Amino acid sequence: MSAAPSLRTAHPTKWLTVTAMLMALNIAMSSFSIPVPGGHLYLNDAVICTAGILLDPFGAFAVGGIGAFLGDFFFYPAPMFVSLATHGLQAVAVSLLAHPRSAARRSRGAAAGVALGILINVAGYSLGRTFVYATAEAALLKLPFQIFQASFGAAVSLVLCLKGGLLRFWDKFSA
Repeated sequence: MSAAPSLRTAHPTKWLTVTAMLMALNIAMSSFSIPVPGGHLYLNDAVICTAGILLDPFGAFAVGGIGAFLGDFFFYPAPMFVSLATHGLQAVAVSLLAHPRSAARRSRGAAAGVALGILINVAGYSLGRTFVYATAEAALLKLPFQIFQASFGAAVSLVLCLKGGLLRFWDKFSA
């Protein structure tokens, strides 16, 4: 029994269009923030996790890694390579866990994927801050906020995909 073809192979124009739109949304969400105690809350984490849940690993990497890289490049270039690696790996991990062979396990896989994505995000940015700013203290000071930021984005994406019906819509759209 062979697996169903992916959207990328079955409908490459749809795949490219959705991937490009999510990448543009990631870049746009990188351009502004909501000031909160401890820093600024960016909503691009929600876009990255959503792309991981919906797209295959290659598309998820393009949205998460390349999109975050470009967002940083245009608006705040210092951490752009940290964003490329961290958000790229985060999106791929979410995608791999959110696409089990059984459709019945997809919700659990998505939840496990975004949980792993939180860990990747926090670890990647903590290490990145240590190297970009050459001080572990900067990373430790931002650690609670980084956990909040990553968790908030993951929660928003799960609500949109699982409770908001985006995953059901995506399954019909990509069929």
